[in-house]
Amino acid sequence: MPPVLHSPVTRNTASASSRIGEPALAARLHREIEGEVLFDAYSRGRYSTDASIYQIEPIGVVLPRNEQDVVRAIQIAAEEGVPVLPRGGGTSQIGQTVGEALVLDTSKYLNGIHSFDPDAATVSVEPGLVLEQLNRFLKPRGLFFPVDVSTGNRATLGGMAGNNSCGARSIRYGNMVHNVRAIEAVLADGTRARFDESINLAEDCSRYRDLTERLRGIGAREAEEIARRFPKLLRRVGGYNLDMLTTRDGNLARLLVGSEGTLAFFSRLHLDLQRIPAHKVLGICHFPNFYQAMDSTRHIVKLDPSAVELVDRTMIDLSREIPMFRATVDRFVKGQPDALLLVEFAGDDRDEQHRRLKQLVELMGSLGIPDAVVEAIEPDFQQAVWEVRKAGLNIMMSMKGDGKPVSFIEDCAVGLEDLAEYTDRLTQVFHKHGTTGTWYAHASVGCLHVRPILNMKDESGAKKMRAIAEEAMAMVREYKGSHSGEHGDGIARSEFHEPMFGSRLVRAFEEVKDSFDPAGLFNPGKIVRPPRMDDRGLFRYRPGYAVTPLDTALDWSEWGGFGAAIEMCNNNGACRKREPGVMCPSYRVTRDEQHLTRGRANSLRLALSGQLGRDALVSDDMHATMDLCVSCKGCKRECPTGVDMARMKIEFLNHYHRRHGLKLKDRLIAWLPRYAPWGVRFGFLLNLRDRLPGLPWLSEKLLGYSARRPLPRWQRDVFNPEQESAKITSANGAEVVLLIDTFTNYFEPDNARAALAVLQAAGYRVHLPHALDGDRPLCCGRTFLYAGLVEEAQTEARRLLDAIRPYVEHGLPIIGLEPSCLLTLRDEFKVMRLGAEADKLATQALLFEEFLAREQAAGRLQLNLQPLAAKRALLHGHCHQKAFGAMTAVQDVLRLVPGLEVQVVESSCCGMAGAFGYQAGHYDVSMKMGELNLLPAVRAAEPDTLIVADGTSCRQQIRDGAQREALHVARVLEQALVKN
Repeated sequence: MPPVLHSPVTRNTASASSRIGEPALAARLHREIEGEVLFDAYSRGRYSTDASIYQIEPIGVVLPRNEQDVVRAIQIAAEEGVPVLPRGGGTSQIGQTVGEALVLDTSKYLNGIHSFDPDAATVSVEPGLVLEQLNRFLKPRGLFFPVDVSTGNRATLGGMAGNNSCGARSIRYGNMVHNVRAIEAVLADGTRARFDESINLAEDCSRYRDLTERLRGIGAREAEEIARRFPKLLRRVGGYNLDMLTTRDGNLARLLVGSEGTLAFFSRLHLDLQRIPAHKVLGICHFPNFYQAMDSTRHIVKLDPSAVELVDRTMIDLSREIPMFRATVDRFVKGQPDALLLVEFAGDDRDEQHRRLKQLVELMGSLGIPDAVVEAIEPDFQQAVWEVRKAGLNIMMSMKGDGKPVSFIEDCAVGLEDLAEYTDRLTQVFHKHGTTGTWYAHASVGCLHVRPILNMKDESGAKKMRAIAEEAMAMVREYKGSHSGEHGDGIARSEFHEPMFGSRLVRAFEEVKDSFDPAGLFNPGKIVRPPRMDDRGLFRYRPGYAVTPLDTALDWSEWGGFGAAIEMCNNNGACRKREPGVMCPSYRVTRDEQHLTRGRANSLRLALSGQLGRDALVSDDMHATMDLCVSCKGCKRECPTGVDMARMKIEFLNHYHRRHGLKLKDRLIAWLPRYAPWGVRFGFLLNLRDRLPGLPWLSEKLLGYSARRPLPRWQRDVFNPEQESAKITSANGAEVVLLIDTFTNYFEPDNARAALAVLQAAGYRVHLPHALDGDRPLCCGRTFLYAGLVEEAQTEARRLLDAIRPYVEHGLPIIGLEPSCLLTLRDEFKVMRLGAEADKLATQALLFEEFLAREQAAGRLQLNLQPLAAKRALLHGHCHQKAFGAMTAVQDVLRLVPGLEVQVVESSCCGMAGAFGYQAGHYDVSMKMGELNLLPAVRAAEPDTLIVADGTSCRQQIRDGAQREALHVARVLEQALVKN
């Protein structure tokens, strides 16, 4: 038998590129497989981390296009003596998906659905399919896959099977191991085999025959030891599932579940499905102290709930600081509870679920906590509450500073009768080591996600982690619990198998591993023969880690610096979700880790810390990494840890362009506000670009603007604030300020006139500010920020602040029409070092629709509107509207029009993103973004349906891609005004 390889360790990311044989291996893979082969330093760096504390650079990355690519890559790796590591979403908490190996990422191409049988309630899928995508396919058929992990919008089913994932409703449906019917796999020598409940030792494959006979022999030999040492809990996912070998009719697929890619590569999964319960209700139980919540769980589960999930005080407080969760938390949290239990009842009998909810209320009263249940009956309310819970990990990781909740004992499981005492004792252990912990998740099965807060950049953090781990594991064994209750073994927990299972079973684990993988090439160092979990050479923040001090253009002090802001990314991959939501549009069309908020953050971190070589931050490779970021700000709202990549791109471009300068196409966009007053005079000539044959081609060759995309048309009748102010009739109503941006002024002045007409019709006294120097119109500096020219943007911002200072000091609403411009006043102005008056302005700056919605809600809006000929409006939201939670306002304002039905397009970025979609190099990606949701929805709309979009670039994309004219909400309201 060939020697077993131990886990190799890469201690320096930058030096790994010198490993012998890599160029030859990469060249061979390029020749012999159809998929993508990535061996560059940036790609390896992006795949060197998962959601754990560890960082190990892979040898290379392969994105196989088909199963034959998988087989060939594994065969090549075996011949070259290179380890192989399967990877899906890369969201492992414990370090399963990092290693010095050839990574095979299944998420981009191997994500199909096969052999669906609705009558038998079974389906077979490829390993890279994301759970949420499967459930979206199944929902119209009344079915779902019940292992509902919180990362279900990016977790792949292959990864879930490899990890033996569980989810919130395991008390009802069990773990992954209970829901996998069969696994088709590729073994370490490239042999294909199917593992299921059948025992076909006449199988033609002698390798399979020998393997199954050997495995069953291990099971028979160790049956008594397995019965004695395996924890008697549902949540036992540590080690290999040897208990599946103890009966002659055991399903060998269930041995593979939880094997973390160490035994075989899963090429297809055959899954059992469940019927969707017709009715669900949710009770949110409030507890004055944490111990009482834990002690009550054992009583609550007797009511037969489908889920009992914990939310602690820390999670409540942190989630309130995250914009997308604040309103929901304020709705379901009453008072100042120390802990919540989310108790769900589900079934086909509606009355029965309501009876159980009533019993829960009565039980809480009998436990001495009356009036402590918030009842969530409406499905939308329930969904919103569950979204907060599902984001638990990232919410906890949103803590700013070097101290973070660290995952290493986070899902130990104990019996419910011991849960309160266990959590209390563990809290005392934390205090003993000078820290506290965060708690949330699966109270129903005694498996809580607990994370002590530690600084892993410091050696003391690693020492505390080791000490806490040893004391916690000893306590778990005392309670006859499981040290791995959901997130598997990986690097953090494999080391503790010996005291948990005993030497004899650990040797049996090794025997199983060696039977499948004699050369030890599949994900070495996990489950068996692991490294030390506190080896700092394996950490993301290893000894000597430091970011290069940077003279930043923007103010990053809120995070403790630019580097600390980047380090907020914990790699949990919320940005990988496909829909709904805004982020991350470039990833949705490319499916590449490079074009993902996480991928960009990792690249920036590696560059700033010197792991990608000298001057990596201003390199062309980094520019390519940031290039497809459309600055949608979706991550600002939807990344629970607050990674604001749009702002980071401004900072990056500032440094990049200082080094390399700007191309002409970027200069033309950036300086638009400066030359527009002169450009409009020659607008009739500039507009010929899209009328005369050959000019689009010439502009693409000379300037880089796509010949397939018309440019905005200059308008002759620009909106001149000084001239328009002279036309305004006097009004006695409240005073407001209408700020007209450059795009509206020169390209769509009718929007400005419409907004002015609506505000006047509502009785407001409108001020139209203009520059004090009288030179040219005011501008927010957005175009300069697009190019990273922060200093020029500051000049425009100060010019604007000077002009509107009296209005700001008097507290007047500052109203804008273009979301990207107005919301710059609420966002970037606050970090452009403009002083306190910029902060004051941010509190008064409102989109046109936000102002009207606020006035309507306060009962102050007097707007006389009549029905339109159109009875329906299809609304697309600008990315920044979504990022700032302004979509409700525009919907409310449109509904002021009598009889108008409003439908919102569930879409991400339209694809234009300012100047992004005009560039020749971006055109195809831009159109793919539009085709994800927006353009098909517009084409499907009836001809008499109003298309509404407040973003100028959104309207351009709709015009180009769907040949429909979209209107700003101000134009719609103007059309509905009752004329006197």
